[in-house]
Amino acid sequence: MPVEQSSRLELRDLQLAQANRTVLEHVNGRFRDGAITALVGANGAGKSTLIQGIMGMLRPVAGKVICSVPKERRAWLPQQLALDLTFPMSVEELVMTGSWPSHGALTGYCAHHYRRGREVMARLGISHLAHRPLGELSGGQRQRALIGRTLMQEAELLLLDEPFANVDVETVEVLMTVLQQMAADGATIIVVLHDMEQLARLADEVVVLNHGHAQWTTAREILHSRPTAADSARLALGIPGVGA
Repeated sequence: MPVEQSSRLELRDLQLAQANRTVLEHVNGRFRDGAITALVGANGAGKSTLIQGIMGMLRPVAGKVICSVPKERRAWLPQQLALDLTFPMSVEELVMTGSWPSHGALTGYCAHHYRRGREVMARLGISHLAHRPLGELSGGQRQRALIGRTLMQEAELLLLDEPFANVDVETVEVLMTVLQQMAADGATIIVVLHDMEQLARLADEVVVLNHGHAQWTTAREILHSRPTAADSARLALGIPGVGA
């Protein structure tokens, strides 16, 4: 008998709505600990809605989100468009805010925090940008700084919305390595993707959103299976289905 994989995040008959319109319904499934799950679907399929539901920002119409990860260890990395680049904050200051959920925003940092922050920036190759304002960074540099904040938080549940959009190839490689290391350390990672190569390289599992429902599958099945519900994932990623 196979050993059941552990999961700190489970969806049970979840129904979510936006503006009184049902977006997702009867969503059931578990996100494996120590795994990277890609979330795919066409525009409007409900990817952002599901993220909001998991993060507790959107109350379910029915069903439930069961999450045993402490709130201070849950992190959401939105699209870069959501970042206010006019706010006067340096890279180091942004990274250090990752300690706020557990340490508090009004408490000063100690030597341990600064040492940890330097280690995080070095890991991401942004040490030389420590005192650079966010508004002066490239897209790839900003994304590394945002991931740095997550590493500083020591997140056990991480949700990322198109983290590789509008960033350079080197940053994509750095971020993929960091996410894989986080998963290897036991984190549960959910990432919205639109690129088939990235999906194939990164995702242990795939959740396809289509017509208000969710199906768990794998990148391998999306790439190689005969026509199935995974075709919706191919279409969302711009990959034609078998025989198309």
